[in-house]
Amino acid sequence: MIEAKYYEKLDNNKVHCYLCPRHCKIGDGQPGFCFVRKNEGGTLYQMAYNQPYAINIDPIEKKPLFHFFPGTTILSIGTAGCNIGCKFCQNWDISKAQYDHGRAFDFTVSTAVDTARSNRCASMAYTYNEPTIWAEYVEDLSAEARARGLYNVMVTNGYISPEVIDEVYANIDAANVDLKAFSEEFYKKITLSELQPVLEALKLFKQKGVWLELTTLIIPTLNDDMAEIAQLCEWVLDALGPETPVHFTAFHPDYKLRDLPRTSLDTLEQARKVALDTGIRYVYVGNVHSDSANTYCPECGETLIRRNWHSVRLNTMDGSRCPNCGHDIPGVFPSTVEHHHGIN
Repeated sequence: MIEAKYYEKLDNNKVHCYLCPRHCKIGDGQPGFCFVRKNEGGTLYQMAYNQPYAINIDPIEKKPLFHFFPGTTILSIGTAGCNIGCKFCQNWDISKAQYDHGRAFDFTVSTAVDTARSNRCASMAYTYNEPTIWAEYVEDLSAEARARGLYNVMVTNGYISPEVIDEVYANIDAANVDLKAFSEEFYKKITLSELQPVLEALKLFKQKGVWLELTTLIIPTLNDDMAEIAQLCEWVLDALGPETPVHFTAFHPDYKLRDLPRTSLDTLEQARKVALDTGIRYVYVGNVHSDSANTYCPECGETLIRRNWHSVRLNTMDGSRCPNCGHDIPGVFPSTVEHHHGIN
């Protein structure tokens, strides 16, 4: 446990945490909404520092990131807690956990980077729960990782205050952002948060040069209306550009939405078609077996990367280019960054 950043002291031993748009006013002895930032005696503490709940070595495609070092492995770290309240959370066992449950274990910054390097990972991911809420740990992990030749990835809901992005994302190379839906009503009722701050954060990530990919979990009856999906895609096209990869993934009944059906492959393919018709050039479906998880050249249709679930089965790319027509594929590919951070 360390003293947190991004807060101010108030009267009567209260504190104001401004790390995310929730702006929690926290009384003495109380945690914030996220459960990992706690006021003790008028000082805000970060309880997740060096205390993850989950560590694993994953294929980077699991994040999902399809245009950032495809086929490589990534050390994934997650803690407890979250700053929003999705009723459909697929990782609710940790996102709703608190630090008095005793599940956390010690994992220092240097140990984490040593683990990533010894396992020949190209990157480290801050993931599983919402990494914004353990920003202090993320900042130190990502700084050490970059200094030692590794890349850094955030898997995030994008619910972060704009004034802290420069510092929290100082060493972040890529992010997959869960854009939950394109409706303020959905965000308010189903995630207990707001859409607009996420849209603003996405634009700021883009301005910082963070490689962005977006994921929308399509939930039957809640955010599967194709007109709304078209609006989402039009916003992405205008604000982030047509070369921003978009992933539509299948919902499975979980947490507080166990009464809804799984998302059909047909619905995912419809959403993909809407996105492609809008002008987004790289659109994927996930959590299902489909050829729509492959990367195709948008100019000539050549299959560039063939995937089976989270595994890359074939990669024919010539660096960042299509081997058939020479079209440059946006992203971060090994041969295009061989001198960056010392990775070869």
